[in-house]
Amino acid sequence: MDQIEYPEQTIRQIAGHLEQIITLLGEDPTREGLLKTPQRAAKALYYATQGYRENLADVVGDAVFSCPGDQMITVRDIEYYSFCEHHILPFFGRVSIGYIPKGRMIGLSKLARIVNLYARRLQVQERLTHEICRAVEKAVGARGVIVTITGEHLCMKMRGVEKQDSSTTTLSTCGVFTTDATLRQEFLQSIKI
Repeated sequence: MDQIEYPEQTIRQIAGHLEQIITLLGEDPTREGLLKTPQRAAKALYYATQGYRENLADVVGDAVFSCPGDQMITVRDIEYYSFCEHHILPFFGRVSIGYIPKGRMIGLSKLARIVNLYARRLQVQERLTHEICRAVEKAVGARGVIVTITGEHLCMKMRGVEKQDSSTTTLSTCGVFTTDATLRQEFLQSIKI
């Protein structure tokens, strides 16, 4: 796991707001079980939103290599965790990415890091799918990229309509995947969606 530095002042400010929220909810933030909760929660939120403090160039680094082939490269079932920007409740699931290289390929672990870069922000799944697709395209200059995400949203499960078995699937394409239905179908078949 990557180490993360927690800026003391920021954590202290977030913790202060969380203590106020706990009080407004009707709880006593000074009781034994909650005494350190604001600081722990502040660190958890800071960690879970680290995508705001990263950028694509740093995440990819020098992990783009020459690629002799031009066949589809697929990585499936990359887990992700994010926060719904409407309710600040978690949503999570899996991302699958396919791309057709044009002379360059990216280190496989960097695809997971690109997922985290955009998932670790306040998000909606639709935009997350689009951002990952465009980031992979930019990172490798691929002939085409396709991204599909499945997600379970706690804003649908624990509040509102409370539909426990619901899940959401989104898809984004660029390049040849946008125009070639056969290629899209080949990707979807390879990940068994």
